[in-house]
Amino acid sequence: MVHRVGYAPGVYDLFHIGHLNILRHARSQCDYLVAGVVSDEMAALAKGHRPVIPLPERLEIVRSVRHVDAAFVETVPDKVETWQQVRFDVIFKGDDWRDTEKGRRLEHDFAEVGVEVVYFPYTVHTSSTQLRRALDALVSPQSGALSAP
Repeated sequence: MVHRVGYAPGVYDLFHIGHLNILRHARSQCDYLVAGVVSDEMAALAKGHRPVIPLPERLEIVRSVRHVDAAFVETVPDKVETWQQVRFDVIFKGDDWRDTEKGRRLEHDFAEVGVEVVYFPYTVHTSSTQLRRALDALVSPQSGALSAP
């Protein structure tokens, strides 16, 4: 029996409905879903800051989502190098990558090894970046203490 293995990479920091949507949609398009949880170091390289939630906790949260069959810690920036370790048939990304330089590079690199790139709608009203900004706004810049409501 041939299984279609899917791979859904992400930082999965401050887990929210957009993360759940990607994992749910990804699982509906493959037989076995591996979620790639980006390490703290790789997240800092890609986004310029470390995640709020530590890697072991993010990994456990993602592993516990019923749509995920396995979770893998992503420790290298090169997705093809990750593919060499995980061996997936399709990679899932948010459509904020579509028609961008990084998206075109991803498509090109994976076309060479026969991996399909599938984009899902990006949840614009919720993102970890927006949640991080909201949390930062609650902290007083002078004292670092939480502001009064």
